[in-house]
Amino acid sequence: MDTRYFHGQLTTDEIANALLARFDHGNLRAQKIGGGGKLIVQIASRDFRASGGQTALAVHLSQVEDGVAVQIGQQEWLGIAANIGEAVLSSLFNPWRLVGHLDDLAQDYISLNLPEQVWQEIENIAHSAGAAFELSERLKRIVCPYCLTANPVGEPSCIACGAPLGEVQPRTCKNCGFVVKTAEVNCPQCGKPL
Repeated sequence: MDTRYFHGQLTTDEIANALLARFDHGNLRAQKIGGGGKLIVQIASRDFRASGGQTALAVHLSQVEDGVAVQIGQQEWLGIAANIGEAVLSSLFNPWRLVGHLDDLAQDYISLNLPEQVWQEIENIAHSAGAAFELSERLKRIVCPYCLTANPVGEPSCIACGAPLGEVQPRTCKNCGFVVKTAEVNCPQCGKPL
């Protein structure tokens, strides 16, 4: 599962409601499950859709300190692959049969791109709420390990006692938004280089 963290004034309900508004129409249906700080939005093909293969996706939303963690579950794509395969095989014997499958193939393409569409919608929601992968203003304070005074990020030494703060400077992964330590070379969440 792919996980991303959005820091800022953002709630799980805001994301869930926007996903419902965006994906609960046409050949797709969406529903929200849970409440409070933990929600799941399920997006799936309608039972009586006009065309295309079966697809399903789960978006897990968790309220975290100063933001939201978003995790997108695996998509069912075997029915889609079978649908595409059937169209290709039938066009080998009779190329004109491909014309009859164009609507199915277009719907399958939309279904296969569903995770990217969901991430794009979530990033749009986060951007409009002022949330991002960067640390929130509240988390941009580091606490001196010696005197427990809050200091602005980037201060080389504590403003109260003068102790060095280089080892405790927080930062986030530019790929997924996970808060990482200064000494880390790769993100422990997504594994990408920092």
